[in-house]
Amino acid sequence: MNILAWIVLGGLAGWIGSMLAKTDHSQGIILNVVVGIIGAFIGGIVFNFFGGAGVTGFNIYILLVAIIGSVLLITLIRWAKHI
Repeated sequence: MNILAWIVLGGLAGWIGSMLAKTDHSQGIILNVVVGIIGAFIGGIVFNFFGGAGVTGFNIYILLVAIIGSVLLITLIRWAKHI
């Protein structure tokens, strides 16, 4: 997958994840892309751990994995801020 596709997928997943986690008002587009790309990586690891397919291409399933990973990342960051 080329870098532009990763940026688009990351931006979309980060934006949707931040809307679900209700942090969209405090995040800009750059942070959404970063959260989405890291979230895709985290989602891939979690899905692989539980026997599902991780990030393998560019499709709706991968977008869903990235969104779930983004929400997990945002939740972990929120949790770490409260410690």
